[in-house]
Amino acid sequence: MDKHLPNISAEAGWTIAGTALDSRLLMGTGGYPNQKSMLESLTAGQPEIVTVAIRRISLQSYGGSLLDALGGRYRLLPNTAGCATVRDAVLTAELAREALGTNWIKLELIGDRETLYPDVEQLLIAAHELVNAGFIVLPYCNDDPVTCAKLADLGCAAVMPLGSPIGSGLGIANPGAIARICAKSPVPVILDAGIGTASDAVLAMELGCSAVLLNTAVAKAENPPLMAEAMRHAVLAGQAAFVAGRIPKRPHADPSSPELGLIGA
Repeated sequence: MDKHLPNISAEAGWTIAGTALDSRLLMGTGGYPNQKSMLESLTAGQPEIVTVAIRRISLQSYGGSLLDALGGRYRLLPNTAGCATVRDAVLTAELAREALGTNWIKLELIGDRETLYPDVEQLLIAAHELVNAGFIVLPYCNDDPVTCAKLADLGCAAVMPLGSPIGSGLGIANPGAIARICAKSPVPVILDAGIGTASDAVLAMELGCSAVLLNTAVAKAENPPLMAEAMRHAVLAGQAAFVAGRIPKRPHADPSSPELGLIGA
């Protein structure tokens, strides 16, 4: 950890399904200009968990493949990106478990190709099937406290509400909803989708999220490794601020210096 950053290691630790984790930044692997840029960004961001789209990678570890490049340095979180039906999502998860040897799955079940919003009805059905099949399910979902509560009740290990549409860079469109989800969720809340810059990641953590998952904000930045480093610092700063506790907002000024002893008082 950089010497100029606060040492918040005691507060930094968190768990998913009993697995202890230190880094609260999760990163994706798609959309980078080249593999070198991706690997440098992962090194700069220092995530422990990295997402991979099963439909995009070769599951045979031939030289130069994505899995070969990652080299076992990260916990892989395969996702069902692009799936639009329960059947496709479940089959993709089963393929990932068989090929990668992990029962962790990021469940994406898209209901609209333009907004890439989840199909909540199908998402709940797929989550139920996968939890019953022994998967550690991390579902990408709407910023809806009711949906998040239902997913947690089904046994999902975390909930991953969107901040705004995938790849939009719009940040957190509804901070109040995210704060409500964080306040009531019995499982970790991972802000997923819409992050555009470091201040968005700070806000997510200040709202009470356990972690932030991002991809496009780094992959499409002018300097991806530098943005990844900024995101690493942002998550740390946001977590520290959340632990420290912000002052209440007031509709009026509140002088920081006492009036006692003021000349002319």
